[in-house]
Amino acid sequence: MSAKLTCFKAYDIRGELGVELNEDIAYRIGRAYGEYLKPKKVVVGGDVRLTSEALKLAVARGLQDAGTDVIDIGVSGTEEIYFATSYLKVDGGIEVTASHNPMNYNGMKLVREDSKPISGDTGLRDIQRLAEENNFNHVDEDKRGCYETLSVLDAYVDKLLSYVDINNFNRPLRLVINSGNGAAGHVVDAIEQRFMLAGKPVEFIKIHHLPDGNFPNGIPNPLLPECRQDTTDAVLKYKADMGIAFDGDFDRCFLFDDAGEFIEGYYIVGLLADAFLDKYPGSRIIHDPRLSWNTIDIVTQAGGTPVMSKTGHAFIKERMREEDAVYGGEMSAHHYFRDFAYCDSGMIPWLLVAELLHIKDKSLRQLVNDRVIAYPASGEINSVLSYPDRAISRVLAVYKQEALNVDYTDGISLEFDDWRFNLRSSNTEPVVRLNVESRANAALMYEQTERIISILRD
Repeated sequence: MSAKLTCFKAYDIRGELGVELNEDIAYRIGRAYGEYLKPKKVVVGGDVRLTSEALKLAVARGLQDAGTDVIDIGVSGTEEIYFATSYLKVDGGIEVTASHNPMNYNGMKLVREDSKPISGDTGLRDIQRLAEENNFNHVDEDKRGCYETLSVLDAYVDKLLSYVDINNFNRPLRLVINSGNGAAGHVVDAIEQRFMLAGKPVEFIKIHHLPDGNFPNGIPNPLLPECRQDTTDAVLKYKADMGIAFDGDFDRCFLFDDAGEFIEGYYIVGLLADAFLDKYPGSRIIHDPRLSWNTIDIVTQAGGTPVMSKTGHAFIKERMREEDAVYGGEMSAHHYFRDFAYCDSGMIPWLLVAELLHIKDKSLRQLVNDRVIAYPASGEINSVLSYPDRAISRVLAVYKQEALNVDYTDGISLEFDDWRFNLRSSNTEPVVRLNVESRANAALMYEQTERIISILRD
């Protein structure tokens, strides 16, 4: 009986090094990808973790032994693989990354042609099965795939900057950019160079900029409050207009206003939805169910159509394609773009927001403050529980009778006259995630948040 590979998760591959993931397993994953999809050509890349290069080369060998040609784009973020797969018109892509996971982890994100995600119900389980069986045919050297290295950085930066009009950046703008010693630095440098060549007065203050797989300043995960202080401090020290912080593979960016205050990703979704509807009137906008009232309100007022999707990049991307939506956003700081192969990018959002500071002639705080007041939100609160389903059932029993609407798209979402909440279990751990929002009543939002937490943890 083949040994189960526990590094295969619902949407990607993640595992503890030496225990769940090593070079042999990486080879088998590459080989299984090649045998299952039979691609002619695949791009590979990796983040800055100390093991990423070796794991990437092992994946490449597996692909080559399956007869697949490999293009290695080097140190890269996940969205560079998304871009390269579509731009080069190849049959798939694999990014070796553990994003914001602990030091002793690594993983992979897989896509097929047109940068379509490969997840549990779209081929990942089949690749897992083949990798577990590890029963591959003898390698025919004559049919072995080729390997080459290639940079797509210039074309990728062209694509990023196509989302803004660089002529709008016509007054001084100071940005603090925290790459978290991850993979974002080389892209930030390339964008900075474009602004300099265009003679635009945009100043880049770069902290924790150099890639370093030892992560001397901590694992880059700005969703955690303790990972935000360095960005806040730099914004205040340099009197910056905005702060930007990335996770390890920079498919998410997190924004700070000119006072160094962290802006919840939820409000950035509404801001970007409004901006896209200015450019593409009447478009469809995808949002997740965790926090939604602000987005629905903005999109409806702007004449667009809000469309709710289950949380998770594979579900959002599928719904984006179905609806031909111009933009989609999750409160977790994943932002998706139709013209970026319906994929998420951590670079496009901050460029768009920086442009809005010029177009609207307002600070980031001014751009979102009225929305924060109109729809105060708890942010995501996680509870580690032994029996998540029982805990959720307890909450549902308390609130269901008085709810105006109960939705089961993703966990449970209950709506009342002036507040709502979403409660959902993690796919990968015994954690329940809670989000609460209200209509212009922060006290009510906090009160109900505390009540639900007490029921959950009882």
